Amino acid sequence: MPANLTLQYLEAEEVFRNAKTTNEKIAALEDMLAAIPKHKGTEKLQADIKRRLARLRDESEKKVKAGRRDPFLVEKHGAGQVALVGFPNVGKSALVDVFTRAKVEVAPYPFATALPVAGMMEYEDILIQLVDLPPITDGEFVPGLAGAIRNADALLIIIDASSDDCLDQLDGTCGQLREKKILRDDLVEGLHHHTRDSCLIVATKMDIEGAEDNLELITEFLPSGFRLVSVSVEIAETLEHLRQSIFDLLGVMRIYSKKPGHDPEMSQPFVLKRGGTVVDMAEAVHRDFPSKLKSARVWGSARFPGQAVPRDYVLLDKDIVELRI
Repeated sequence: MPANLTLQYLEAEEVFRNAKTTNEKIAALEDMLAAIPKHKGTEKLQADIKRRLARLRDESEKKVKAGRRDPFLVEKHGAGQVALVGFPNVGKSALVDVFTRAKVEVAPYPFATALPVAGMMEYEDILIQLVDLPPITDGEFVPGLAGAIRNADALLIIIDASSDDCLDQLDGTCGQLREKKILRDDLVEGLHHHTRDSCLIVATKMDIEGAEDNLELITEFLPSGFRLVSVSVEIAETLEHLRQSIFDLLGVMRIYSKKPGHDPEMSQPFVLKRGGTVVDMAEAVHRDFPSKLKSARVWGSARFPGQAVPRDYVLLDKDIVELRI
């Protein structure tokens, strides 16, 4: 029986062939397994992919136990992980420096960032992880970088608005991401990649002469469907706007829990994907709660405070939920 392999599978297979690190290979094999047609003609191929996955995962675990790990693998923390990508000296490290306590090197020369550097950015009552990555150029894509970018929940594509090369930076960065199949036009279920919905283009150094004029050009030639934010580390208002934009980009919401007869717990919200329901909230509290859930009340988005709502009620940011089991 013919395999009839899909375009998505063949693209994932190409990513696997070009993968440089163990974690990149694992992600590509997972994509291949997700995209492969499930029928009798592919049973042997599915089994082979599973065997390779098991071997690579075992190798990865052994490296971790031995104290050797992929330096480009950044463990996720907080409400979401956002990677900063772009050409050398566009301002990635400066943004991570001003938003977090990470020990980044902000330098006027290229390639000061050789490996990923992660820090936690405060946004109201949650933390968002920002990851400063080595730069992308037209002719170089650091081995291991693709895996770090794919692993992130969202991307900030950074360009220097004060530079006459700002449009080349934008085209070059997006072009490299597309060439590596990291950036795609449409979301393909099961594949590790990004679309315009998980990307934000950030024009930096707006305090420098010429940046405002260049921003008009950037806006004119902005790729269709992408969002643009301008910022300067010297202007507090722009930093706060970017902070809000990063939270919006992640597509998450904060939900607060309330025990019956008690005040709500407002210090540590549960973070859910936007569009999440009461059942999703219950599962976030404890995996056994959805099956035991008898009723729920909501303060915030409900028509009146403490309104009883069904299990599939869609919650909004900053709702307070009382679960009864």
